[in-house]
Amino acid sequence: MEIDLRGKLALVTGATGRLGRKMVSTLAECGADVVINYLRNDKEAAALHHGATATGRRAMIVQADVTDFDAVKAMQRQVAQEMGTPDIIVNNAVIQYSWKKVLEQDIADYESQWRSCVLHNVFMTKAFVPAMIERGWGRVIGINTECSLQCWPGQSAYTSGKHGMNAVLQALAKEIGPHGITVNQVAPGWMYSDQERAQDEQSGKSSQTSGPYPAALPLKHRGDDQDIANLVAFLASDLAKFITGAFIPVNGGGPIVPAWMQ
Repeated sequence: MEIDLRGKLALVTGATGRLGRKMVSTLAECGADVVINYLRNDKEAAALHHGATATGRRAMIVQADVTDFDAVKAMQRQVAQEMGTPDIIVNNAVIQYSWKKVLEQDIADYESQWRSCVLHNVFMTKAFVPAMIERGWGRVIGINTECSLQCWPGQSAYTSGKHGMNAVLQALAKEIGPHGITVNQVAPGWMYSDQERAQDEQSGKSSQTSGPYPAALPLKHRGDDQDIANLVAFLASDLAKFITGAFIPVNGGGPIVPAWMQ
């Protein structure tokens, strides 16, 4: 069996991030045309566009702040005009910040997590799911986190947003399932990315297999960005047509306390 996404259009939010980059390239390799959403990193967006078109896929870059409904609606109009209506949306973008205890965390951090986790998914649903309903086929994939299974000290703002995201997408799965649309979530652990590969090459060390985090995992090593992209591609395909409402950890058998909290 092969993951065949030929004839499908996939939109990835936060596509220039560490995990987003691999999702875009993998979806393109599986045959999907891609829409590359970014907020600030235009150079990486251009590199992703070049890589996708080099595989023979159509690709589009669109800048939009997914925490702003007007910006998301404008993105929907741009994509419809240039590429058509997406069959697959991957809600990957999230705002990152320093983790602190509840008594020390800024209230603004909770508000930003609400917007980037909960409202991001609501806005993308309202903008792109109606066309999926008309088509009778669609995939909504949200990128959650293993932290939702942990709720360790310092994670309150992040996990409160991700728990809210989970509630929205669980309800959405039940609401739009009758229209032939699946809604699933991928929950990465602390994944190994291109940036860390480059750092390890310079230092001669391997942060994928060394340290307390991988040592505590049953598989004894950190997963990498390709592991996340593989699951996203699978969930986007017809191989996963009878899977919806799933929350799937990709974390090597965790949850555990991340290394930087020990």
